[in-house]
Amino acid sequence: MPETDTGYDPSLGRKFIFVTGGVMSGLGKGITAASTGRLLANAGFDVTAVKIDPYLNVDAGTMNPFQHGEVYVLKDGGEVDLDLGNYERFLDIDMTFDHNVTTGKVYQHVIEKERAGDYLGKTVQIIPHITDDIKRRVREAAAGSDVCIVEVGGTVGDIEGMPYLEALRQFAHEQDDEDILFTHVTLVPYSKNGEQKTKPTQHSVKELRSIGLQPDILVGRCSDPLDAETREKIALFCDVPRDAVFSNPDVDDIYHVPLMIEDEGLDEYVMERLDLADEALPKGERNREWRDLVTRDKEGTVKIGLVGKYGLEDAYISIHEALKHAGLEKRVNVERKWIHSENLADGADGALDDMDGIVVPGGFGSRGTEGKIEAIRYARENDVPFLGLCLGFQMAVVEYARNVLGLEGAHSAELDEETPYPVIDLLPEQKDLDDMGGTMRLGTHVTEIEPGTVAHELYEETTCTERHRHRYEVNPDYIDDLEAAGLIFSGISGRRMEILELPDHPYFFGTQFHPEFRSRPTRASPPFVGFLDGVLSGTGGEH
Repeated sequence: MPETDTGYDPSLGRKFIFVTGGVMSGLGKGITAASTGRLLANAGFDVTAVKIDPYLNVDAGTMNPFQHGEVYVLKDGGEVDLDLGNYERFLDIDMTFDHNVTTGKVYQHVIEKERAGDYLGKTVQIIPHITDDIKRRVREAAAGSDVCIVEVGGTVGDIEGMPYLEALRQFAHEQDDEDILFTHVTLVPYSKNGEQKTKPTQHSVKELRSIGLQPDILVGRCSDPLDAETREKIALFCDVPRDAVFSNPDVDDIYHVPLMIEDEGLDEYVMERLDLADEALPKGERNREWRDLVTRDKEGTVKIGLVGKYGLEDAYISIHEALKHAGLEKRVNVERKWIHSENLADGADGALDDMDGIVVPGGFGSRGTEGKIEAIRYARENDVPFLGLCLGFQMAVVEYARNVLGLEGAHSAELDEETPYPVIDLLPEQKDLDDMGGTMRLGTHVTEIEPGTVAHELYEETTCTERHRHRYEVNPDYIDDLEAAGLIFSGISGRRMEILELPDHPYFFGTQFHPEFRSRPTRASPPFVGFLDGVLSGTGGEH
């Protein structure tokens, strides 16, 4: 483990914070964990994270966004749960597929070893073979960091999560030059008479202790801060010190959670328990960029229409956050309105009149695509700033082919196999593939940018490196005709068109890649910043 700028001593051993959840899922334990990591990073430590997902899928790539939320793509092409996006945004790091542990991945590896004879005739069992593989993955992902935060998905008591909790119990038992802290995030609801109830927390901790795990820290999720009496009761009945019970009330913006738990003193308690307090930067020297950024004053609000087909905010969470990051940089509130693309199939005129800008995101399948095409036509013809991402980029090509080139029926071969003009077609390397999982064009690729274009102005370089997730591309047979009609492909990767733009438009910009995956609160994505610039210039400053 390398030394950090604080002079951190590697001989102190590895530090792990294991985060579990109780009572119900979706409480925000990932945001709590990521916020703790942000504060440790502010104190000068190199922090990484591991997300454990107990489902049997090897990765999240084949999951429906409507049911599971966004499929987030890492730099190495790993398709993972959206929580890893939160870790990347809060910690400002680039993670790899090794930082996501799934049951499918673990069992697949162990079974492959068994088939190869690696266990030398032993009976392969959950303990020790599955739990050993879990521990190995966590330790390998933590290598090179000062602190590793490990979030166990789901809730205590879920049958899918039992092998992971057993692996954590063994972690604590082994204590192999490792300092370990168990944090349990649980729900503190209100009764009808307005009393904060601790019984769900008590039962959750009882379940955890029955497995052999005693939490060191309890974080109570409630709409309001925990009362002193509530904290005392939780401490008494869950057998933790009074100062180990922390409050995590609802906030208006998830980026305020680090500020709130810093005010609670959670970071200081963690550093004391992990023997890191003496190694941390003095409070007056810690990084304040996050606090200064998320608390800066805003000047007005802009309305952005997000035209998609998944009626679930989590399906577009990285786009929501990237718009927010651009808003932080431009000092403006971004009001995001989800607009169902199926409702626009018969025309977008009038339906988008009160939008200052339009974003058309990615997606799969034909449902809702005609509405996306109509929204793009509306933006192009009415000088409304437009940003198209992946499928949104491809549908912008389709719209231009239909309504400017006059190629009636032009479409993507993915969505209409009988189209007379397949302006979007399958990537050559995607032909003859049988498996669906992990076979798209995935991860980081370099795009060459044409000088003198909007893309060049945004990135301030002649190349950019962004993440991809697609099987189809702009058909090379139509590129000359599209460009002759005025469409500019300003970014190219080999034969693949990566960026499109239109001259003489406030902002008409599309990317085959997903710039939202690399956007950070402290480092907003250039296409999103350019989009807001176009929006603000169009409002004449009256936003």
